[in-house]
Amino acid sequence: MNATADTLPVAKAPAHRTHRFALLLRREYWEHRGGFFWAPLIAGAISLLLTVVFFVIAMVGMRNADGDAKFYLDDGSTMSINGLDLGVLAAQLDAEDKAQLATGIDMTMLLSSAWPFIVMVFVMFFYCLGALYDERKDRSVLFWKSLPVSDGETVLSKIVAATVAIPLLATLIAIATMLVFLVLLSAVVMYHGGNPLELIWGPGHALTIALSLLAAIPVYAIWALPTVGWLMLCSAWARSVPFLWAVLVPLLSGVFVTMFSVMRLFNLDADWFWSNIVARMLLGVVPLTPYDLARMDGAQLESAGLVHLIEPAAVYGNLLQPATWIGAAAGVAMLLVAIRLRRWRDEG
Repeated sequence: MNATADTLPVAKAPAHRTHRFALLLRREYWEHRGGFFWAPLIAGAISLLLTVVFFVIAMVGMRNADGDAKFYLDDGSTMSINGLDLGVLAAQLDAEDKAQLATGIDMTMLLSSAWPFIVMVFVMFFYCLGALYDERKDRSVLFWKSLPVSDGETVLSKIVAATVAIPLLATLIAIATMLVFLVLLSAVVMYHGGNPLELIWGPGHALTIALSLLAAIPVYAIWALPTVGWLMLCSAWARSVPFLWAVLVPLLSGVFVTMFSVMRLFNLDADWFWSNIVARMLLGVVPLTPYDLARMDGAQLESAGLVHLIEPAAVYGNLLQPATWIGAAAGVAMLLVAIRLRRWRDEG
């Protein structure tokens, strides 16, 4: 009997590189879903729970207070207020008061979204530290090396997971936390007779802050490369306790440079080494740069408002700083070494 076209075996084309890379990213997510997703989500939920507890305690305290609140004025007279009506207070705000209210709302929104970002810093640090060490420790690296996937693709998937996937998930959760916080705050404002659109959503810049946080992810990814590169290099090289190697080598180097004034040979002080070498190797996962901190002074907060300090035009100013690209180049160099180490490392 002759075989028909329908019965002939069909040769399957090899998976495309982009498809393989997507599978590698999915692997990283499923293996570390607790840190990637659940850790920042739980942190955001805890911050909202504490916010609810604070609001309840404050409202109960105000309810149990005397009906008339008495205030003593500078001239010695007194003024009594029966209850709290935010609608009446809002009508008395002038342009300067509204500007200060907007700054306060923006600051409150950023603070409410901080918990997922704090957790993100620790997740990124320890994920990079164990990215290449753990697979050697449990011998799963032998299985992955048997697949038609190069060491470069595998390490690159871990780099993208650390610098893009983790910050993106943390940012989305932080934005959701911020919006839920505003809803809770709106409920409190309505309870006291205020209009949330006038006192919360109008003065605040929720959408601008959310978009600015998302737009900052590429800059953060570039800034974090020195730390990501150093941690993955230690993860690929260390036979045991990579945490000690990753932390002690930069710290002891800083102590040595300080004690023996090594930087004087280059007409620099020890502080330069600590801020440009040690800090870049260990603290690059913190989403704040010296350029950002230099802009966050009181004068700028009063004149321009907090939202202008995190807008893309300001955040992307980091890309104009030579230190950003020098650090990124050093990070890429360390990652290339980590790829070579993964290829030839033998735990034998």
